[in-house]
Amino acid sequence: MKKPEFFVSVGESDFENLRRSQGYYVDKTDILYELVENTKNKVTLFTRPRRFGKTLMMSMLSNFFSVRKNHKDIFDGLKISAYKEFCGKWMNQYPVLFLSFKDVEAAEFAVAYDKLKAVIADVCKRMPDLADSDAVDTDDRKLFARLKAQDGSVSDIQNSLKILMRMMCAVYGKRVILLIDEYDVPLANADEKNTAANKFYSSMLDIVRGIMSTALKDNEFLEFSVITGCLHIAKESIFTGMNNFASYSVLDEDFSGYFGFSGDEVRKILSAADREDKEELIKTWYNGYLFGNSYVYCPWDVMNYVSALRKRKDAVPKNYWKNTSHNGILLTFAERTDFKVKGKFETLMNGGSIVQKISDGLTYDTLHSSEENLWSVLLMTGYLTRTDAGEAEETLRLRIPNREIATIFEDTVVKLFRETIDFSTQKAMMEALWRGDEEEAGRRISDLLWKTISYNDYHENYYHAFLAGAFVGLGYEVESNKEMGLGRPDIVLKDDDNRRVILIEAKKSAKAENLDKDCDAALAQIVREKYAEGFYGYEQVLCYGAAFFQKKAKIKKLKQGFEG
Repeated sequence: MKKPEFFVSVGESDFENLRRSQGYYVDKTDILYELVENTKNKVTLFTRPRRFGKTLMMSMLSNFFSVRKNHKDIFDGLKISAYKEFCGKWMNQYPVLFLSFKDVEAAEFAVAYDKLKAVIADVCKRMPDLADSDAVDTDDRKLFARLKAQDGSVSDIQNSLKILMRMMCAVYGKRVILLIDEYDVPLANADEKNTAANKFYSSMLDIVRGIMSTALKDNEFLEFSVITGCLHIAKESIFTGMNNFASYSVLDEDFSGYFGFSGDEVRKILSAADREDKEELIKTWYNGYLFGNSYVYCPWDVMNYVSALRKRKDAVPKNYWKNTSHNGILLTFAERTDFKVKGKFETLMNGGSIVQKISDGLTYDTLHSSEENLWSVLLMTGYLTRTDAGEAEETLRLRIPNREIATIFEDTVVKLFRETIDFSTQKAMMEALWRGDEEEAGRRISDLLWKTISYNDYHENYYHAFLAGAFVGLGYEVESNKEMGLGRPDIVLKDDDNRRVILIEAKKSAKAENLDKDCDAALAQIVREKYAEGFYGYEQVLCYGAAFFQKKAKIKKLKQGFEG
């Protein structure tokens, strides 16, 4: 029997569009019943890393509850349709106010604030009929007109959601369900741009806190609210004094399976796509996150890769995550010389785990104030995960979840090394190589190794990348693995002004006592593969064999008559 046509709509976060286009949907609709029937939450905050399906989930909630829509058809056959009585009571029966702060990002407060006003104006434009209803108070109509035209005062903006909810309640005769997606983006952006010359975090916090407080605290027009964000922020920072408030982070078991794909869900996707043979590869690259007691895959990555596999059966996994999230937190952390975390980073990048105290009471303006806070941020934002299921505690064992995130760590470390390399050590290394001082060159390269972070358990490729980075910024032309002679030497460094060349072949030693013979093997390869031939016009060609064991380097120069 032929399988039904498989269609992936990558990046589609509008639930109605996804369903009507018949794109593949992993059914999470039973969260509706659990959220309403199994909790008494007035305000529910879900915090998850980016690209874990928060916006699609919120769009699904809006399509289900909104009285302005009639969407029984797009929920037919989904899990929630089994709850007949519940659907009759809630489906398309309530006014819904749905907005997202995901685009409220800018380098300056004025621009970010204008974007926030534009978000509220867009909400008004989607409901122009509110201002035409005789049931709405005259003064509220005037406020609505100002919000729609982006002419509202700061006070108008801070009260905007409550104003709109009051108008909706008057028109529809029911309290409003409020959905706010990515509520913390304006704060994250303000913190990132909050430099000495450009301070606006406190100003943005004041605006967002005002919006949240008036909309959520003691608001008689609120039925309930669901909010999503990236970080588990301290309640006192924004949600002070709110009754029946519940927050569910990556540490909580409740609702843990609704964000991300389970192993069974991924197997069903692969079966539908006729790519079951890729299960282990996808698991290595995109699985490994532990939310509560649920192991999950990143949905964004899975769907992107499955889409690629449908076009090319031999498509290789790649990093879909790194360009969709802010990776600056890793670089900031690695640069902090006061925390002394280099050893912990090395352990993580070599597949190990570390034990850390975790704080779930963060605020954006204190994220960088302590090592504990920064480890907590890496956990909450998906760069790290817990190693084992069990009761969440203050102290957890952490690891890198999968190969995809490991590549982000590696890229960040390489960038850090290139930007912070000790120029005096680098210069001394270069001078020793040019004058043929093997012992001094080896010592200086070892010094540089001690100051960087090693990964991949000291694989040979790591040392090749390390050497290439060690010569950056010195004013020479550096080539790596370029065809030459009968093969590809690891490093060729040209000083055209002085008509001289350095050529290096590197080896990884299995133990420290092998360094000398591995240098000889590297030199023998240079001779055998004739790497040094063809540098016509150069007056000096210096050839070196390099051997590495962990953070120790040995350098030997090719001498005349060397036969290996």
